[in-house]
Amino acid sequence: MIRHLYTILITLTLAAPMPAFAGDANGDCAALFNTQVRKLHSKEFLDLCALTANRTTLVVNTASRCGYTGQFRGLETLYQRYKDQGLVILGFPSDDFRQELDDEGDTAKVCYINYGVTFPMAATSSVKGRGANPVFKALGDASQAPGWNFNKYLVSPDGSQIQHFPASSKPMGGELESAIKAVLQTPTSGQ
Repeated sequence: MIRHLYTILITLTLAAPMPAFAGDANGDCAALFNTQVRKLHSKEFLDLCALTANRTTLVVNTASRCGYTGQFRGLETLYQRYKDQGLVILGFPSDDFRQELDDEGDTAKVCYINYGVTFPMAATSSVKGRGANPVFKALGDASQAPGWNFNKYLVSPDGSQIQHFPASSKPMGGELESAIKAVLQTPTSGQ
């Protein structure tokens, strides 16, 4: 019964539609998002260009067994508070720091069930070094590679500005939230 409920909740979460914003149909996205990644615990793919077109994007490398895993709550609060203003959050689980679960189903449970995450989550991948996924390769080249789980990268809609925030940066009520507000208020950001 619990496994059946879990399957239903995962399916509903993965199928939830993203709000549409001007530019989605035009493919106006930052070059680093011109790729597709597999969704967490799914055979479906996320078109990152469509998800991020003309939107302010926060990219986070995550892990299910990290001291910062509780930040999922704050990230979800950020997403709910600012998604209608043009913010999208992209989560990238990674075991690069040996704190991600081996089974993607277990990772999905932590994200979707334990923390109620509704923002897009990619399948587990590498975020540093030669094996880094294309998004984190570009972020590392433009800024710096993550030194731990829950590094945050705030990307302006056109990709011209990338701000890095370390794992210790809390999602709500601090420097990160202030930076998100500032980027969302620029004339080319959001809607």
